[in-house]
Amino acid sequence: MPAPTQSREEPGAAAFYLPDFCATRIVFVVVLIAEIVALVLTLAHGPGDLDFWTELARTAPFLLWIALGTAFVLCVVRARLARLPIARASAMALVLIVGVTLVISELAYRFGESFALPGTDLGRLFPSDHAAFLIRGGLISFIIGALALRYFYVTHEWRRNVEMEARARIHALQARIRPHFLFNSMNTIAALTRSDPRQAEEAVEDLADLFRANLSEARAQIPLKEELEVARIYQRIEELRLGARLKVEWQVRDLPMRALVPSLLIQPLLENAIYHGIERLPAGGTVTVAGERDGSVLRLSVANPVPSEPGAREREGNRIAIANITQRLELAFPGQSGIETVQTTESYKVTLTFPCVEPAL
Repeated sequence: MPAPTQSREEPGAAAFYLPDFCATRIVFVVVLIAEIVALVLTLAHGPGDLDFWTELARTAPFLLWIALGTAFVLCVVRARLARLPIARASAMALVLIVGVTLVISELAYRFGESFALPGTDLGRLFPSDHAAFLIRGGLISFIIGALALRYFYVTHEWRRNVEMEARARIHALQARIRPHFLFNSMNTIAALTRSDPRQAEEAVEDLADLFRANLSEARAQIPLKEELEVARIYQRIEELRLGARLKVEWQVRDLPMRALVPSLLIQPLLENAIYHGIERLPAGGTVTVAGERDGSVLRLSVANPVPSEPGAREREGNRIAIANITQRLELAFPGQSGIETVQTTESYKVTLTFPCVEPAL
């Protein structure tokens, strides 16, 4: 998958609600919207001196120049607008949109007046009523600009609320690992201090590394290699408590270890597999962590055995972790991720699907 388009925006502009009009993707969207508006205006024009295709050929380039001019101006001034209060920045952006429309409309009128003879086929493509042409263009650009700014603002606020909720869920997940796991680990370490001091020391170091990774907020996404290392640390600590009852099979050798994934992706699933599966089985069992790359898509799965007796139900914490991971995957890869759970009388399996994004070298 290609690396994201690099923009020239200042760090403070990242939180501004207007998109980065220097980005190729945004320019493409602006041009597409302009051509759609041209088609709508042509359809609404009705019968006239020009047929449909001639009217469209006149309107589409005109709106294209307005769209590109507006995108260029907003690209240049976006960083400055981001430093202003929202209301003032929005007003100035709307003034710029209308201003660009009026300037290009005036240039189009002057060009037609200078080079297109009235009554000829070329002259019919240019407006004849100067004032009406400018007023109509200004009003249309004001309405469309105001609607676009409102849409950008509402979309930005919605995404910001989703991000805040996702961060709150991450904090809740980070807090949830502490109580029962911490108490069990400390009890295990206390028992090892007399029987095997060296192993007790290693367990303390593993516990410190695990909590450092879980409580870190520096990066929303980390390399897959780091995420798997955190899960393996968790495995080693749980093996001290469960002993031979716990076995973990790792089938991840062919995965791209540089791929970026949301933090706390595998470890909570491994925790669930142990807490909801292995702990409830007297003889224990094997948790399988597997992964594969299918083109530009990664699939990661965690499977574990479960009690087969009737009445054994999934614990509430499992659903909370699944919902948390689902939301964070959607936030990281909007519309491109998925999560599937398959439960039988003997096993439970969670499969995550998301794009493979590797940082540029």
